Amino acid sequence: MPRRSFDYALASTSGVLLALSFPKFGHPALAWIALTPLLVALAGASVRQSFALGLLTGVVYFTGTLYWITRVMAVYGDLQWWVAVLINALLVAYLALFPAIFALIVRRIVVAHGPAAVMAAPLVWVTAELGRTYFLTGFPWVLLGYSQSPVLPIAQLASVFGVYGVSMLVAAVSAALALIAVGPPKAGPYVPLGRYVPLCVVLLALAVVAVWGSRRAAGREWTHTGDPIRVGLIQGNVDQGQKWDPARASAIFHEYLRMTREAIAQGAQFVLWPESSTPFYFEEDRPGAEMVRAIARDARVTILFGSDQVDWRVEGNKKIPDKYYNSAFVVRPDGTTAGAYRKMHLVPFGEYVPLKELLFFAAPLVEAVGPFSAGVDPTLLPVNGHPVSVAICYEVVYPNLIRQFVVRGSELLTTITNDAWFGSTSAPYQHFAQASMRAIEEGRYLVRSANTGISGIVDPYGHVVAETRIFEPAVVVGEARFLRHSTFYARHGDIVAYASAVMTLALVVVSRRRVQ
Repeated sequence: MPRRSFDYALASTSGVLLALSFPKFGHPALAWIALTPLLVALAGASVRQSFALGLLTGVVYFTGTLYWITRVMAVYGDLQWWVAVLINALLVAYLALFPAIFALIVRRIVVAHGPAAVMAAPLVWVTAELGRTYFLTGFPWVLLGYSQSPVLPIAQLASVFGVYGVSMLVAAVSAALALIAVGPPKAGPYVPLGRYVPLCVVLLALAVVAVWGSRRAAGREWTHTGDPIRVGLIQGNVDQGQKWDPARASAIFHEYLRMTREAIAQGAQFVLWPESSTPFYFEEDRPGAEMVRAIARDARVTILFGSDQVDWRVEGNKKIPDKYYNSAFVVRPDGTTAGAYRKMHLVPFGEYVPLKELLFFAAPLVEAVGPFSAGVDPTLLPVNGHPVSVAICYEVVYPNLIRQFVVRGSELLTTITNDAWFGSTSAPYQHFAQASMRAIEEGRYLVRSANTGISGIVDPYGHVVAETRIFEPAVVVGEARFLRHSTFYARHGDIVAYASAVMTLALVVVSRRRVQ
């Protein structure tokens, strides 16, 4: 096979290994070597070839992890399959630009400083992930560190440096292996031992993290502190095609009420319903709202649930809907409304169309769900006298948003979602794994109610205390605790990611001057 063809095969291999590292394939060990083939392929590549190699890795990576988006848009967005495939391809192509830029920067640094400079790759990779989190509102799905969510000893590193810190450690192993493969060249019959030093250092760091993380995860010190609360998670398992069917609305709502009574009978003090679980606007439907208030009042429980919200404007003598919000409400044990949180990070192509002037053909997808406006405030809601945060749907994959909640005083993380859109694809499993990482980062219990699963309770160390299967109605009751401790990450945030960005920029500038 010609050298360049082999390099493209290596780049594709990196994409495959990355995709297989995440649920539901779920082989986290593959993540540690996933970037090595790409980094080896970059040796001797031109600028154009480097970009193409990184782009190819990204296309395979994101096609393998985000294939389910096509199904969502075609089945529930009422788009023709070819349009759904096109939109998914555009999203994949956009996301693939980040590995492509990663490849370009690594290539420049290595050309300027020699083969050993490949050890800068973890800094560049984390910088690319940081960019993907924020650029054009961001899409931080399947960051490399999320692959280690089920590997609790390694995942504990997130309590110090966040998911980006885990990404850096994983990428460092790949870079050290690549250095062994690509140089420096032999000096006579001897193999320079210097190329093995970075791998030894990285493996030592990995061993330290694994030992420390094992002790931290096993100790579970914070699970014995804080006020306990019995949480009831309601998984209604409502088919997406029936969710807004007026003929089914009453039956769906009364099933949620029945399941709530079942949770209360099992001792639940705090009951969570999923995202958009009420088949009516809570603030606009008095009979429906009163039934929710009554069950909370009669059983002296707190209920958190998702319901759409409307802002009205007055034109003449008419009230006209102005803005719609995907919201969460809390009803107190006395039946009063404690407050509402408006979703801040909307789902692209699900709740709004990014660059809608260019992507006008995607409008029917959003119209099928409803064009939503974004909330602007990370509001905390009171539960039994404690401040609690709510992340709606994929908001939970934004590390800094959840950290904002904790900085404001959140003592318990809750997240509600409707993953019925995704069917039995990888998406529900990816979503739950990424939510679990937030519990470790923030040192908080995370409780999650999902319409069709996965619902569950995750402790501050990432242990899944309770978990449901997908596409089964379920009532889960378990214990969580209100916690006030702060992890290093909760106090200091993404310092590793921003430091990586600064160092990457400095390396690019120095490398450019050196090449010139």
